[in-house]
Amino acid sequence: MIYQVTTDTDAETGVGIDGVGVWHERLGWANGLIASDPAVRAVALVRLADAERNTRDALDRYYRTCRRAYSLRRKAALRNYEEIRKYSLPEALWDRPAGPDIVAWPGLPYALLFLEFEARYPQEWTRHAKAWGTKQDLIRDVAAAHHDETVRTKLADLIEIVVQRPYRCKDREYVRAARAVDGDDLRTRLKTAARSDNPWARRHAGYVLWLLDRPEVPNTRHVWRTWLAAASGE
Repeated sequence: MIYQVTTDTDAETGVGIDGVGVWHERLGWANGLIASDPAVRAVALVRLADAERNTRDALDRYYRTCRRAYSLRRKAALRNYEEIRKYSLPEALWDRPAGPDIVAWPGLPYALLFLEFEARYPQEWTRHAKAWGTKQDLIRDVAAAHHDETVRTKLADLIEIVVQRPYRCKDREYVRAARAVDGDDLRTRLKTAARSDNPWARRHAGYVLWLLDRPEVPNTRHVWRTWLAAASGE
């Protein structure tokens, strides 16, 4: 999906596809957000806060120009905002053109990184990068069946983490990803979680496994409640 400020100049300032090297130059620091070392993560969080502040300032400057009639200054402010937000998360992930396959998108590693940040460090994500709509749309976007094994394993990792915790907003979207990367590896992980002492894991993993066996069944709140009532009765 494309997420962007909607203006009458968007057609003139459309965002192209940058290469892997450009993405790394802008956002390589963000790998620290999922580091196991708290000190490394703290440094990355400071960098994220700086990037977010720069992005907000650029957006504020653009909005100030919107109070006037269309001008070259307004167009320049929009271009400046679009450039600056490429250095921050989640804003850098809002510019994927609609056409290219998600598998070939150079920003895919950072989309997965953003989702992993939320999965592994939900409190830090909520304080520093909360964007529920972006989380939902990214999970829907990456729920593709033709990823390579590295990405499939990463998605299985995310699903395994998420089913073991209390439900968070938009977690239900991971059922899409589970159906997309369904296979022996994912099912083994889910079966292990469903047999664990963790009550959240037993419920969530059991539900996902049930849905994987029934691809025609929609993942709705009604279906979840019906399954949960039946599972509780058993």
